[in-house]
Amino acid sequence: MADPTDAVPKHSSEPHREGLGGRLNWLRAGVLGANDGIVSVAGLVVGVAGATIERTAILLAGIAGLVAGALSMAGGEYVSVSTQRDTERAMLKLEKHELKTMPEAEERELAGIYEAKGLSANLAAQVARELTERDAFQAHAEAELGIDPDELTSPYQAAGASFIAFAVGALLPVLAITLPPTTWRVWTCGLAVAAGLAITGYVSARLGNAGPGRAVLRNVAVGALTMLITYYAGHLFGATLG
Repeated sequence: MADPTDAVPKHSSEPHREGLGGRLNWLRAGVLGANDGIVSVAGLVVGVAGATIERTAILLAGIAGLVAGALSMAGGEYVSVSTQRDTERAMLKLEKHELKTMPEAEERELAGIYEAKGLSANLAAQVARELTERDAFQAHAEAELGIDPDELTSPYQAAGASFIAFAVGALLPVLAITLPPTTWRVWTCGLAVAAGLAITGYVSARLGNAGPGRAVLRNVAVGALTMLITYYAGHLFGATLG
């Protein structure tokens, strides 16, 4: 007998629940990490370049910003996602207890959820009954809590993705400002950062099924403004202290 789910068409351009949580977790941690790495370290090294032409000082500042930023980003993601995971586990534990102690009331609650979504009372009760018979915990977790028990967010995944993405993003401005000759440093870094932010903006928009134009312009504009402000701040303080 054919699987009834085979009759339901799935369009490749539309997001579906399978794997979506993990995909969004990687997208959020990875893209935000890369953007933060590019922008924050670009601002740091350009600011230092505005104050001094010493390659060693600029390189050391860039490396320090890369390491500190990557660790901070990873630590923040780990704490944030761990808190989210603990909350999800607590909600699932409570749901298990309610299913064990008051199964009839929980089935009526599930039917009420589907009835509120537009199903008739009889059909909602039938759906709730069949889902409960198949896997009550899965059905209630998804319908009531919006949580897939088999796909909880991973703090280690988010932390690792953030660390790597930040470090890779930060490496771009560090190399772009230390490798070229002195007179080309800031301009080379600016162009490299703009290109990097355009790529991350485009990738994040495409993976999120959104138009890339605004994301690219927004990323590049934020990076350009950051470098402009930090360069003149570094130049001003460098001239004052020098």
